[in-house]
Amino acid sequence: MNLNEIDIHKELKKYFGFSQFKGLQEQVIKSILSKQNTFVIMPTGGGKSLCYQLPALVQHGTAIVVSPLIALMKNQVDAIRSLSSENGIAHVLNSSLTKTEIAQVKKDITSGLTKLLYVAPESLTKEEYLNFLQNVPISFVAIDEAHCISEWGHDFRPEYRNLRNIIKLLGDVPVIGLTATATPKVQEDILKNLDMSDATTFKASFNRPNLYYEVRTKTTNIESDIIRFIKLHKGKSGIIYCLSRKKVEAIAEVLQVNGISAVPYHAGLDAKTRAKHQDMFLMEDVDVVVATIAFGMGIDKPDVRFVIHHDIPKSLESYYQETGRGGRDGGEGHCLAYYSYKDVEKLEKFLSGKPVAEQEIGFALLQEVVAYAETSMSRRKFLLHYFGEEFNSETGDGADMDDNVRNPKTKVEAQKQVVKLLQTVQDTKYLYKSKEVIYTLIGRVNAMIKAYRTDTQPFFGTGKDFEERYWMALIRQVLVDGLLSKDIETYGIIKVTPKGLDYMKNPVSFLMSEDHEYNETEDEAIVTASKSSGTADETLMKMLRDLRKKVAKKLSVPPFVVFQDPSLEDMALKYPISLNELGNIHGVGEGKAKKYGKEFVELIGRYVDENDIIRPDDLVVKSTGANSANKLYIIQNIDRKLSLQDIASAKGMNMDALIKEMEQIVYSGTKLNIKYWIDDMLDDDQQEEIYDYFMESESDDIEQALKEFDGDYDIDELRFMRIKFISEVAN
Repeated sequence: MNLNEIDIHKELKKYFGFSQFKGLQEQVIKSILSKQNTFVIMPTGGGKSLCYQLPALVQHGTAIVVSPLIALMKNQVDAIRSLSSENGIAHVLNSSLTKTEIAQVKKDITSGLTKLLYVAPESLTKEEYLNFLQNVPISFVAIDEAHCISEWGHDFRPEYRNLRNIIKLLGDVPVIGLTATATPKVQEDILKNLDMSDATTFKASFNRPNLYYEVRTKTTNIESDIIRFIKLHKGKSGIIYCLSRKKVEAIAEVLQVNGISAVPYHAGLDAKTRAKHQDMFLMEDVDVVVATIAFGMGIDKPDVRFVIHHDIPKSLESYYQETGRGGRDGGEGHCLAYYSYKDVEKLEKFLSGKPVAEQEIGFALLQEVVAYAETSMSRRKFLLHYFGEEFNSETGDGADMDDNVRNPKTKVEAQKQVVKLLQTVQDTKYLYKSKEVIYTLIGRVNAMIKAYRTDTQPFFGTGKDFEERYWMALIRQVLVDGLLSKDIETYGIIKVTPKGLDYMKNPVSFLMSEDHEYNETEDEAIVTASKSSGTADETLMKMLRDLRKKVAKKLSVPPFVVFQDPSLEDMALKYPISLNELGNIHGVGEGKAKKYGKEFVELIGRYVDENDIIRPDDLVVKSTGANSANKLYIIQNIDRKLSLQDIASAKGMNMDALIKEMEQIVYSGTKLNIKYWIDDMLDDDQQEEIYDYFMESESDDIEQALKEFDGDYDIDELRFMRIKFISEVAN
């Protein structure tokens, strides 16, 4: 049934209640109705599902919709059923159905009642279903989340790769592929795999101008930072994504303890709980859902106001799709990601168990995420370039909606370096990815450079006046500017574009800004303070430092023994005015608050009054009991002089993790007597030498201590002695 324009509008009003189409919807629907193979790339929230739902409802026969997630199918089927008086208008066919339910589905299809049949790719391969579907009229096959077909996509499903062969068994039916995220490489891969190179392609803009993109350093205080952020967005809906189920549970618990209505969602929960938590979020019984990426595909909640990535995702496709769940109604959508290179290393380690080809792809995708996080150029321009779209970061829609544009880094002239970079890419004959190009510039050798004998060339090392980070930042910006391109076939190899060749002949000014540096200090567990959404009050900070000096002098101890810098910074951020509140400051426990706190809270109290400071409500970030149970176990067993190795293995920790826990315990003001352990390691003179060093030192930094002793002691010996010192002198 081929419909003219008026009919489509009439049907749209009849079924969906809309008087006009959005974006490319109308063109896509006409393409489907004229029986053409169609490929739709439309960002999350662009109205993808209507593109195949409407043609299915108005045509003869049943449309098969292949979809990757059971929860997603259920959602869509409920939505379609709400448009009609007949329940049988849409069905799901998957492993969750009983025999009776399957019989009902078949009956409704045979009678012509069912217009949309949602199936998982696995169900289509079942012989009984395939035989049945070969004998009923099929209007078309729609493949939702088509990026699952591409091994370059972020959700590699082997069953998706075989879809084309199965569809051919259904006869000559049109195929519609739909995806919300696809780089040029993935688009090419999908069309090839579905064998539909003749498809009419519709590609909507990937720009979501209402989304604000921000990346923050991930510190040990991340929970406090997230709580502070959510409390600033009180009563608004948000999603927090974590990579592991364990982290999902932990964060959800911390939020609940701190008075935020939140539920966890991951594949490890039983189906009933998952459905319940999803409904609670949709019905606004809770504000926040903490989830693994199992959550959200096809969740149609228009007013998600923030999407937080607790862990950096594995690819920019995932990141774009997950952030795309924010602000679908065109209203506010704050996308906040926490970044630490340690997380990237964890993901790399995880990749090392995979087959080599998959490792390479995974690694290439990860490097793009790192580039996005570390870049200091417009994040929107960077993202859109990744998806093959140009964006003007001065005049484009939503141009100022990211942290880099609002807090720009200083730019420097790099015209000569750009020419040198392009020249080097050309001279190395397009053999290399970014890493080897940079090594060639700075004169560093690796196996590949040796194999091609690049280290013997006159241009090797001509860029060594600048460091690796500088060249990496420059490559990123030159790629986005289109002077270099990454080859689609041999993913990651860099080539000079025609635009780049022109630039080499007629260079013009090129202003670059250096990448962000995300440094976390060595002893992160005790040294990193939250510097994120708020910055410490500098005036108060100076007063607190002076007071610390005075107190330390009076007690004849180094200032860091009283309170460490991160604790002072946290005080200057949260303004605690009672000992109780002080006990919740980073690195300050009850014991320490009692011992040194009185003068500090009095000073802060006076300062708050004199300057009319409005203190943050979220002063107290309560922790869940899990950590405190560990701490209690450690304290009790050190009192019993148990071997530290035994304590660590009983709690499933390595020695480094145990030392970190012990450091937190003593820095928060609780005594730990580990002399029995140290006595087996160091004699009295050695202990005295290290003890005296800390007594006279301005800082308790282990790196400095290692330098001072120049190899006489290893890092663990110094850390154990620092614990003993703080325990005896400070507590």
